[in-house]
Parts: sequence; structure tokens; C-alpha cells
Amino acid sequence: MAQAQGNALGALGKLTELRQRIFFVIGALVVFRLGSFIPVPGVNPEAMTRLIQGGGGLLNMFNMFSGGSLERFSVFALGVVPYISASIVVQMMGSVVPSLQALRKEGEAGRRTMTMYTRFGTVGLSAFQAFGIAAALQTQTAAGGAPVVYTPGMGFILSSVVGLTAGSMFLMWLGEQITERGIGNGISLLIFAGIVAGLPGAVSSTLGMASNGELSVLRLIMVVGLVLAVTAFVVFMERAQRRITVNYARRSGGQRAYMNQTSHLPLKINMSGVIPPIFASSLLMFPATAVSWFGAGHESRWLQGLTQAIAPGQPLYEIIYAVLVIVFAFFYTAIVFNSQETADNLKRSGALIPGIRPGRATGEYIDGVMTRLTGVGAIYLVLVCLVPTFMQNYWHVPFYFGGTSLLIIVVVVMDFTAQVQAHLVSHQYESLLKKANLRRN
Repeated sequence: MAQAQGNALGALGKLTELRQRIFFVIGALVVFRLGSFIPVPGVNPEAMTRLIQGGGGLLNMFNMFSGGSLERFSVFALGVVPYISASIVVQMMGSVVPSLQALRKEGEAGRRTMTMYTRFGTVGLSAFQAFGIAAALQTQTAAGGAPVVYTPGMGFILSSVVGLTAGSMFLMWLGEQITERGIGNGISLLIFAGIVAGLPGAVSSTLGMASNGELSVLRLIMVVGLVLAVTAFVVFMERAQRRITVNYARRSGGQRAYMNQTSHLPLKINMSGVIPPIFASSLLMFPATAVSWFGAGHESRWLQGLTQAIAPGQPLYEIIYAVLVIVFAFFYTAIVFNSQETADNLKRSGALIPGIRPGRATGEYIDGVMTRLTGVGAIYLVLVCLVPTFMQNYWHVPFYFGGTSLLIIVVVVMDFTAQVQAHLVSHQYESLLKKANLRRN
């Protein structure tokens, strides 16, 4: 066993490119974590922390994605949320606007143009969000009456807009560098690092509750078992595919001699990824965030009543959240996957589904299969996203487990592992080719 591990480590040591890519990813994540502790000037850090921790809702979700940068109001407080929002908007418009549809079909040149539009959108969204946050913070006081901003005014707003926008653009650049020079998707890895950064504190809080008697040993074992079971279920569902058999007819010689080749068209169950839970959470948490920041006046009583009715744990919240996740799952899947375009591509490549006529009939068949798969995937997302609410409300678990954070962690780890394995396989092929050339020479 020890000798086998030593051989594996030795083989990894010979993979210079893979080792450099892994070290680059580690270095970039270290830079990301260091930058999350560089504060924007003019903010009371203790008051800001109490404000975010007491705000709940959307603030806690954004704070989780940024790795705690929002509660420290660092230059990375916005995280990569503006970039993700701009990417989603550009991607959706690329499926609706004819000029952008044409760009998507132009290959590398079109992709670069779409990337440029995404960057411009990131700058605009970052500046807009930074201005809104800075203007709102000037009127905020934390528990105890301490002001969040030391010296409100245009100077603070300007410095906040410049600092937060520059931080978001740097994270966008860092994510692109990780994608190009490292392993995996850079933006996803940054979100992954931000979520994982809060895990040690959550584990220590849970163990502290168990040692103080607030959480019984039996309930702690049940929590650990549920965490492992949900994680395994998410891994299984993210790997699950519906494979549609496809036959390729190719001429092998002569006028009537054909050779049939069988392949598969893989369709994921969860084609929409983590977008539906993010959109649903944002819409439901917006009233609570608006009340906590702007709801002190008499005119916001109706907003306070609405917030109490759709607070997490309430039956109305669970129903609306489930409906929104299902709606967004179907909506986003319809945008990113075009069944008729897939059918046309199969027809052009000389492929057909057994028993289904090429063209429109194939598109309708694929659309029907995709609709059923999306329904199963939407129910799966609802179940996973309601687990943290159940654990927090009924078992009083002091951390948020499940939902968007769990999906991101599982997807990022699976993608990272797959790319590492691809590098290892390509290295083995290169070694075999070199040996074959040496033998021939």
C-alpha cells in the first residue's frame, strides 16, 4: 500500500504541467482569501459585522458566496456575483436577440465578443451595486446604536464605488486566469473557496453545541448521517444522465454497403444547475433585506407584514420557494438547451433515433424527454434546497447546509476531479506515443 502511494506521488511529481496548474490554483485562492481581509476605508468593522449577521436573508447568502468579505466590507465584498449576473443576462439575451444568436455561431470570434459584453456588464452592475450598498450603509446603525459609516458623504460613496468595482473586476480577471492557467472553472472555484472558508466555523459551532448539551449526541449523529446522505444523493443526481440511442449510417464501400454505428445522446437530469435556487432565493429574500435596510418608516408596514408571511420556515415560504425553483428550472433549461437545434444537428450528421423520423419529429421527441427530465431535476432541487430549512428550524443546526452551497461544492469538486483525470490520461497517451516513436527509431 505504501509503495503504491509512493509510486502515485512519484508519477504526479513527473507531471510538471499538472503540478504547475495545481500550484497556480492554490496561489490564486490564497490571493483571494488575503484580499477578503482588505477593508474599504470609512466603515466601522464591528458595526458592519453585527449588521450583516442580524440582517439575514439575502445578505447572509451574498456573505457566504464572498467568503465573509461582505461582513468585513472588504474590496471583495461584491464577490463574483456581478460577473455571474452579467453572464446570465448575456447568455439569456444570446438565446433571444437575433444579432447575439448570430454571434454565438461565429465560433471563437463570437465568443470573444460575448465575453467583452459580459465584462462591460460586470463593470456596470458592480458600480451600480456598490453605489446602492454605500448609499444604504450611510443611514445604518448596528445593534447598540453604533453607526456603520464613520463619515458619510460623497467621499465615502466614491471610494466605495471605486474600491468595490475594482475588487469585482480583479476577481473576474483572477477567475479567467485560473480557467486558463489552472484547472477547473475559475469563477466556480472562487465561489467554492468562499463557501468552504465558512465550514471550519460551522463545524466548531456544532461541536460546541454538542459539548454544551444544546445538541444531543443522537441528534448530532443524525445530522452527520443526513449530511452524508444528502451529499451522496446530490453526487448521484449530478452524474445521472438519460442516454438516447442514436444510430449513424455510414457508407463503407460500394453503392449499397452501409455500416451502422451506435452512439448515445446524453441528457443531464439537472440541466439548469444552481441557477434556479439562486434566483428563487434572491426573489424571496429581497423583501426581508429591504425591510432590514429601509423598513424603519411608517410606509413600509405592508412590507414588514409580507416579510413575516414569507419568512424562512413558514409554510407559505416553502410553497413559494418550491414553485419558483420549478419555474426557473424549466425556464433556464429552455434557454440553454434547444431541442430542435439538437435534432437539426443530428440530421446534418446523418444520425437518427431508432423509430423516430429525422427533423421535426426528432425535435419533439427530444423535447418530451427533456421536459420529463427537467421535472425530475426540479423536484430534486426542491428537496435538496429545503433540507437546510428543515435542519435549522427543527434541529436548530447552527450552519446552512444544502441548497445552493452544497450544489456548488459538489459540482466544482466533480469538475476539478474530472479535469485532473483528463490531464493524467493525456499524459499517459503522450508517454505511450513517445515510447512508440523511440521503438520505431
